[in-house]
Amino acid sequence: MNEEVHKAYEVIKEGGIILYPTETVWGIGCDATNPDAVAKIYALKQREESKSMIVLMNGERMVYNVFKDIPEVAWQILDLSEKPTTLILDNPRNIAKNLIASDNTLGMRIVKEPFCFKLLERMKKPLVSTSANISGMPTPINYKEISPEILKGVDYIVNLQQEKMTGKPSAIIKLTADSQVKIIRK
Repeated sequence: MNEEVHKAYEVIKEGGIILYPTETVWGIGCDATNPDAVAKIYALKQREESKSMIVLMNGERMVYNVFKDIPEVAWQILDLSEKPTTLILDNPRNIAKNLIASDNTLGMRIVKEPFCFKLLERMKKPLVSTSANISGMPTPINYKEISPEILKGVDYIVNLQQEKMTGKPSAIIKLTADSQVKIIRK
């Protein structure tokens, strides 16, 4: 695993995009602070930039680097969640502008999955995570279902868990600075 973390990190550091396993589905990712790398993912997915993507983080320090004001309820939701949960929070900073939604929000998920966690430790910045499909097409449930177009379009494919069935996409909950809660996806 350490070798795969190293290879993925080297590609990301140079502005590349990777295909990698997460605790939910296979993801396409890059350095979330690099707008050119983010633009490559939008182009590969044939996705409008108005449809924002999420970022993965590995702990509180990284979360506070991107979000200054985090509602207390956010930590409660994360502590109580039994499955991977993405929170959409207000007013992100220190992140590529083309990742931020038009309402000035950004989705983030704290990961525990070993590969992602170690890669984030090495990067010391958030990792973009979006499902490994062309926009509008079904999300692949395993590596074998990822389209050749996506496989050819990334700069590196992480050689881990390619035989494993993936989980379901994460739950998505939107929290506003005044602690309003809206469930987007269960």
